[in-house]
This record gives sequence, structure tokens and C-alpha cells, in this order.
Amino acid sequence: MSSYQHCYRESDFVLRHLIDFDGLCVENDFEGVDLDLANSLIDEAARFGAEVLAPLNAVGDREGARMGEGSVVETPGFATAYRQFAEGGWQSLKVDERHGGQGLPDVLNAAVSEIWHAANLSLALCPMLTEGAIEALAEHGDESLCARYLPRLSSGEWTGTMNLTEPDAGSDLAAIKTRAVPEGDAYRISGQKIFITWGDHRMTDNIVHLVLARLPDAPPGVKGISLFVVPKYRLDAHGEPAEANGVRCLSLEHKLGIHGSPTCVMAFDDAWGELVGEPHRGLAYMFTMMNRERQVVGLQGLAIAERAYQQARLYAMERLQGTRRDGTRVAIITHPDVRRMLMTMKSGIEAMRALVLETAAEADRARGANEDARRAHHQARLELFTPIVKGWITEFAQELTSLAIQVHGGMGFVEETGVAQHYRDARILTIYEGTTGIQALDLISRKLLADKGRALGVLFDEMEETLGVLRQADEASLVVLVDPFADGLAAARRACDWVLRGAPDDRQLVGAVSVELLMLLGYLCGGWMQVRSALAAQRAIEDGEGDALFLDAKLKTARFYCEHVLARTQAALTSVLAGSTSLMALDAEQF
Repeated sequence: MSSYQHCYRESDFVLRHLIDFDGLCVENDFEGVDLDLANSLIDEAARFGAEVLAPLNAVGDREGARMGEGSVVETPGFATAYRQFAEGGWQSLKVDERHGGQGLPDVLNAAVSEIWHAANLSLALCPMLTEGAIEALAEHGDESLCARYLPRLSSGEWTGTMNLTEPDAGSDLAAIKTRAVPEGDAYRISGQKIFITWGDHRMTDNIVHLVLARLPDAPPGVKGISLFVVPKYRLDAHGEPAEANGVRCLSLEHKLGIHGSPTCVMAFDDAWGELVGEPHRGLAYMFTMMNRERQVVGLQGLAIAERAYQQARLYAMERLQGTRRDGTRVAIITHPDVRRMLMTMKSGIEAMRALVLETAAEADRARGANEDARRAHHQARLELFTPIVKGWITEFAQELTSLAIQVHGGMGFVEETGVAQHYRDARILTIYEGTTGIQALDLISRKLLADKGRALGVLFDEMEETLGVLRQADEASLVVLVDPFADGLAAARRACDWVLRGAPDDRQLVGAVSVELLMLLGYLCGGWMQVRSALAAQRAIEDGEGDALFLDAKLKTARFYCEHVLARTQAALTSVLAGSTSLMALDAEQF
């Protein structure tokens, strides 16, 4: 069965050489925080992940959440593990100190979160949703609301959820029917929500639901949606859970994967709730939570791919198949095709990790900027990276977890080995928190077209600067990266320019090419991370710093990515340039 050990050197390399973690902390006023502190926290998280969370991953798959008497019963062992998680202070890492948190950098929280999601994706979804609820309330709730809910959420004593989807309102949130009727200073919420992750359980004394609903005077469409806090138990005068509220789980979905995570159908029957912020601003408020969750779902793609890779690598080293002339057996890791699969996984995961942490660092830079222009630059970069992280990484994770099964051969198809769980668990990642198609439309419509390509142009210019540094290198390990990276960057520029020119005259173009463009930009951003990693590794080798074998592997992995993975930008470009003609050619009846 699958075990998990955090790849400590990989996160350290990115934080040290690509992010410049110490510099980020100084520039953004994270007083007393440095890489030594970060690594000590990551080391402790890695121990907890390996010893406590990871052994429960297969248990959650076999014995998923179930309906009990009056509430959902979580997987055996999950409640104890969650209490240890909360008592360890892990929920509060990045939460502002004003709300009971530790105020640590977002990028450090992301590095730690990779461990939770790799060790046990189903259980990690619970604190992930709580983290999003904390951000939404901290950003948009009034002082009284924050004082009553945020300290308990930050400590992990209570958990949070996000309630958007309804039977007739999936991606089209304008169709939401849940109603909120004023009653004094509060509201009565009535309606049904579906696909609510960790909507009910017995691990904590209370669950704080963030619910989208319509007021009686709400205008139609998305402009008429408000956001409400609806606790499972109403609070008494002392802020303690007391009377049961009118909210309950009707049933659980039976899913392909993440069996340990209860996916609930929730009923709100005249439930008591409080308005967050202003009326009719709920969707904008909820997007504070959703954009954060989209970044974390991208991180989940990285995490589950890493977990699958570790298992595939170990199997390839131990599985003997083939005999030498002297009669000795050989491990399949010596076979070129197995190497192809493992190198695709290894190089892709390293690119993913660097992009995830770079995106989280942009959140820190935007939040800590003391100049409007600097803040706008980093915020634009964060918004640009978000759909790429969510869309590209989760799509790539489908391939990488599938390759892990392929490395195992027939045994990969047998549930007993455990590798199939990673493939099944990963499948949801391209769907929830906005499908890949929605991420791609967001990327083109709200990023590329909205500012006429300015934010992407700035990114491309930075990549061009990296390419310039690369061109000046004379080491063979770096020279070989120049042409693939230059070709990928040229493909991205050409694709974006073509869409900017063609979109006004072809109303189908954006929808037709958006996913291919997203994937092109994802592979390119991954290539940028790999090229920067190679440059950093070469500098470290020249300076005599670090493990020479590890750094040498960085150079070789970057070469593989640029030669074999970054080359996919050319196929994506061909598809983008084909436009919408053949895609829209058939009548509906011809399918």
C-alpha cells in the first residue's frame, strides 16, 4: 500500500532559490519569519502528515463517510486526526493575528498545505474549506460577525463550508432559488444546496455555513445574490453553540473518489442566519473564497500527483522484469519507457510546485505592497496565475496519476496496490471550484481580452528577460534549454495575439480555443519555472552550495521538461489557430 514522505528538499529549493523567501519576508514585513523557521514548520508538518494523516488515506477510501442518526459520521480515525491538526495550530498559519491567527506568509501556508493534501486529500478538504470561509468573513464581515466566528474557525474548533450549488443552479449561479427572509436583525434561510463538501460531520462542536441566497427584493440574476452565515448550532449570549439550527444533511453522494470527504445534500428549513456585508453583493464576496479555493485545488493537483509519483517510483525500483545475460534480474526503472513516464511525472510535478508557490508568493507581495503600482502589478499577476494553476495543474494531474497506474502495469489496475485511489481522487479536481472550461473562459475573457493582453504581455516580457539570461550561459546543460523555451514563448505570444485579433469577429472563438490556450500557457509557465530552476541550480553548483547530485538532477529534469513537455505548446498553438470552424461545423443532430 501507499505511504507518503514529504519531498523536503524540493520545497526548500523553490522557497530558497525561486521565491527568495527571506527577501519576501523582509519586503512584506513578516517580522521574525525566515527560511529556517519555514523549514522547521514544514519538517514538523511532514512528520504529522506521514505519521498521522497518510495512514488514514486508504481507510477513508475503504470506509467513507456515511449517514448516521441525525448527522454524518466521518471515517474512523478522522476525528482524532483532525483534533490533533487543530491543536497543532495548523488551521491558523496564515490567518491574521487580529482574528486569532499566526499571520505567516501565504507561500509558507501553501508549502505546508501540499503535505496535507498529499497525505490525505479527503480529510484536508475540511480545513481547506474553513480557510476559505475565514478569508471571506475577514474580508467582508463586520466587526461583530468576525469577533463571534473567526477565533473559533481559526483555531479549528469549528469548521466552515461554502454553499453555492443547487439542483438547478450549477455553474449558472444566476438560477439560485434559496430564499432569505428578514426577521429582526437576522434572516430565515430556506432552500436546498448540493455538492457541499464536509457539509456535516461530528468532528467539531459547530459548523459555519456560508450560504448564497436571495432577499425578497433581490433583483434578478447574479446581482441579486446575498451571502449569509448560517451556523449548524445557533450561538447563545456567550458565543457558545446552543440551539440546533434549521440546517441538516439530507443525503450523501456516492462518488468515484474522495470517499472520506462527505459530499452533502443540505436542507435549510427556515434556518437562522446573518447577512455578510451588504445585500446583493454575495457573489462578489463568495469569490473571495472561491478564488482562494481555486488556487488550493491547483495545489491539490500537485499534491496528488506527488503522492502517485512516489508510489510509482518505488514500484519501478523494486519491480524486477527482464534478465541480463549473466542471469541477474533488472528493475523496470532501467527500461526507457518507464523512464519516460517517471520523468514526465517528476518534471511536471517540479514545475507545478514552483508555479503553485510562486502564485502564493504573489498573494503575499500584493498584500504587503506599500505602493499602488506595485500592489496592482502583483494583484494582476495573482489573478492571471489563478486560472492557470487551477486549470492546467489539475488537467496535468489527470495524466500524471494515470501514468502512475501505467508504471504498475496490471497491478496498477488492482485496488490492493492503492495507486488507483490517487487516480480516482484526482478526477474531481478539474470539476469542482469551476471546471477547466470555466477557468479557461475566465483566463481569456477577464484576463486576456479585458485588458487587451497587458498583464500577459508583462509576464511574457519577464520570461523574455529570463531567456536573455539563458542565452548568455555557456554551460551545455543550460544552452540546450534555449530553443525549446524560446519556441514556447513565441507560441504563446502568437496564440494570444491571434485571439485578440479574432475574438471581436467570431463570437464562438473564445469558447472554442480557451482550453487549448490555457494549457499552452500552463506548459509555458511550467517551462519558465523549470528554466529558472536550472539557472538557480547551476549557480548553486558553481558556488559549491547544496547537494551536487540533487542540483545535477534539477538540470537534467529541466532539460527533459523543455524537450518533451514544453514541446506541447506547439500542438496547442496549432489547435488555437484552427479556431472554431471545424469545432462548430456539425449540427446538434449530427452528434
